[in-house]
Order: sequence, then C-alpha cells, then structure tokens
Amino acid sequence: MRRKKLLTRGGTHPLERAASVSPATAPRVDPREAGLIAALLILAAASWIFTSVQMSGMDMGPWTDPGPLGLFVTTWVVMLAAMMFPSVAPMVVAYSRIQSHRRKTGRYAPPGSTAVFVAGYLITWTVFGVAAYSLYSGVASLFPGLVASDQGGRYLAAGVIMVAAAYQLTPAKNVALMKCRSPMDFILHRMRNGYGGALRMGVEHGVWCVACCWALMVALFALGVMSVGWMAVVGAFIGGEKLLPWKGLANRSVAVALAVIAVGIALLPVAMDGMQM
Repeated sequence: MRRKKLLTRGGTHPLERAASVSPATAPRVDPREAGLIAALLILAAASWIFTSVQMSGMDMGPWTDPGPLGLFVTTWVVMLAAMMFPSVAPMVVAYSRIQSHRRKTGRYAPPGSTAVFVAGYLITWTVFGVAAYSLYSGVASLFPGLVASDQGGRYLAAGVIMVAAAYQLTPAKNVALMKCRSPMDFILHRMRNGYGGALRMGVEHGVWCVACCWALMVALFALGVMSVGWMAVVGAFIGGEKLLPWKGLANRSVAVALAVIAVGIALLPVAMDGMQM
C-alpha cells in the first residue's frame, strides 16, 4: 500500500515527472532547446525568402495554376516549412525534451530522431498537398471554366473559403486543435522508440495537424497557392490559433476573417488584388 501511494504521489510515468519539473528547479532557458527553436525559425525564414523568389511573378489571382507536379511538390514542402515551423516548434521541442530525458536515464533515444520526427510531419502534409493538387488538376481538366478567375472561379473560391470558415466552428476542428496545442500530452501518450517510432509519431502529429488546418490550406488554394501574401495571411491564422493563449477567441477570429475574405472575393474582387504578390 505504501509503495502504491508513493507511485501515485510521484506520478505513474517517469516522463510525466520530467515534463512537470517545477520552475524553481528547472533552468529558465535550455540552450539546446533555444538552439532548436532558432534552427526552426531560421529554416522558416530561409523558406520564406526562397518561396518569395521562386514565386515572383507566378501569381495571377485566385485558383492560380500550381504548375507541374514536381515543381508543385518542391514549392509545397518549402511553403510548409515557412508556414508551419513556427507553430510546430512547441511540439518539436517537447519531443526533443523527452528524448533528452530518455538519454539521461539510460534509455534508447538515437541521435537525429528529432529530425526524423519533423520529416514524418512533413511527409503527412506532402501527401495532403499531392491529394489537393490532384483534385484541383482533375477539376480544372474537366471543368476549365469553373476555376477561371474571370468566369465563375471567384464565386467557387469564395464558397470554398466560406466552407473553411464554417469548419473553424465544428467539434472536429476543436478536437484537432486541442491535440496541436497540447505538445507534452501528445508526446507522452504516443511515445515510440527508435527512428521508426520517431517517424510514426511525426506522421501521427501531421495527421492531427492536417485535421486541424486542412480547410485553411484548401482556402489557400482558392486564394492563390502561389501568392506569398496569402501564404503569410494563412500562416498567421495557423500560428495564431495554435500559439495564442486564447484558443476560442483565436479560432473564432479566424472564422470571421475567412468569412470576410470570402465575401470580399465574391463582391469586391478588385479589392483583394492587393494581396497578390
């Protein structure tokens, strides 16, 4: 009985105790974690610069042609790094922290597993991007006038963005967003060993992130997937709802902003041209 009480008092999982070190005993800034965050932000900044140069002059408005598949995949992965790395940083740091604790306690945690975790995350989003590209290409080939901005395309774009706004208010969105906003909870309950485990965890987190943000990414296709301006707007929406402390307010604010954008595209398309870059 005494042993059971001690386990309850100390936590049933050693990683939970490591994750809940009191502020009084924990260092204020872990240099390795600070370095990891800096690396993610530097990669994001470099990706923004590369994307801006790569897309210069390519954007022609809503439903921009994403180009050949090879070019799209390359551009899409770089876009993901630019848009997602700042908001995914807390999850990556949580994974790195647990791996570091495992090494200190003599358990298996291979070097480079954090990079593999990030790779799994990017793989999930790449699969989503290819699926969205295939859907767009199929619709464009069967109904070319439907996605043309000078015909009915802007109304379709407005409808897609309005659907994205509505998804923001659904229970499915709320559940997925909670998973993305709880890094330690996700890592502790899905911890797997080795590189294969790191890859699987990255893919699983990517699935939750897709469930959270797929509508925003589809809205980006509608706004102009080759537009750096709209990339920045959607990236800010994603970062805000994942990182700001007021989850409900951030989520609803994004829904309202998307609805306003949808109405603007439908009624005042000229007013939206300033975002095309």
